[in-house]
Amino acid sequence: METLLILSVALFAGLMLSRLAKLCQLPAVTAYLVAGILIGPYVLGSLGINGLGLNDHGQIKSLSLISDVALGFIAFSIGNEFRLAQLKQTGKQATIIGIFQAVVATLFVDAALIGLHFLIPDKLPLPAAIVLGAVASATAPAATLMVVRQYKSKGPLTDILLPIVALDDAVGLILFAVSFGVAKALISGAIDLISVIVEPILEVVLSLLLGFVMGLLFTYFERFFHSRSKRLSMSVTFVLLTVALSMLEFEIAGVHVAFSSLLVCMMLGTVFCNFCDFSEELMDRIDRWSAPLFVLFFVISGAELELSVFKSPIFVLIGIVYIIFRSAGKYFGARVSAQAVKCDSNIVKYLGVTLLPQAGVALGMAIKAEALGEVGAVVANITLFSVLIYELVGPYLTKVALMKAGEIQPEGKKSARGQRVHH
Repeated sequence: METLLILSVALFAGLMLSRLAKLCQLPAVTAYLVAGILIGPYVLGSLGINGLGLNDHGQIKSLSLISDVALGFIAFSIGNEFRLAQLKQTGKQATIIGIFQAVVATLFVDAALIGLHFLIPDKLPLPAAIVLGAVASATAPAATLMVVRQYKSKGPLTDILLPIVALDDAVGLILFAVSFGVAKALISGAIDLISVIVEPILEVVLSLLLGFVMGLLFTYFERFFHSRSKRLSMSVTFVLLTVALSMLEFEIAGVHVAFSSLLVCMMLGTVFCNFCDFSEELMDRIDRWSAPLFVLFFVISGAELELSVFKSPIFVLIGIVYIIFRSAGKYFGARVSAQAVKCDSNIVKYLGVTLLPQAGVALGMAIKAEALGEVGAVVANITLFSVLIYELVGPYLTKVALMKAGEIQPEGKKSARGQRVHH
């Protein structure tokens, strides 16, 4: 009963605050995250009334299944952006920009934090500075997708944005694994080539392969059904099954084998959209069905945001340096590469701003970095601080960039009551 009460409070708080956000012309994602903070351990949860809020991080962790499933559906939806007809137009540009901006963000943050390390070596160890550079490469696909959906953004910038955000995950995983391996070598004095090179490449390749196989099976089984409700049920079945399989981890001959659920589910969506002739209609129905799940995902994400990082002035300082240089790296990396591949002028101007949101993938990297002991704790705290800032500001900046690019229509569309909706 308590879990159901918490979920209903989370949904209600998110939806009501989204009305307030609309009056302030803020994206709904920001409202959901703020709602999470309000019902989380630092506000309502601190009262200790069971069912009214999320009292502690253990209680939040117990809802992790919802977050895993929601991320699976978000990644599956992003797979819809990889239709071959679209990729013929933007595929090469998206690939070059996606790789370049991620690498530039990493180099910018590495340079700034390594410089800071020499000023405060006891507070910011060199391995932590190197790992944080790789964390900087990750962009949050969930927040970006929600802003695009809420405002029904359409145009060249939107078309290239979502494939870049998806590609970002694969590039980020490789950059993180290499940096993590270098950090481990600096701490232990011995470098492990298998964990630095073999395992990250294997994770990306196997994730795409698993997603491809699941996509083919999904497309095959969908053809047995003709009613919309059964097709929708089969879609939900395969997304849940794919998320479950992507959680598998094992070792083969000393090599650790793992999957990225984001990459697996993206590939599931990509294969389905390209092989199934009724995929567009079904994707639209899945988007509507999963809407409450996405609200819960962002409210839970908001409750997870760690406000205690503000207690340490040194972490705040390092966090501010990280945010400034990551933002500069994303912006200039996207701008330079977009110019190089001759993108539309609006893409050159505004793409970098839309790549600022950071959340799930970065937090996943930070959790993995905790294996480095004290160094990992520094990485985790700086990442938590930056995610808190980026998640609250990033969606609004994405909305502003898409509006300036002319891809969000200010007049909106008619609401269910027939009134004109203004964004």
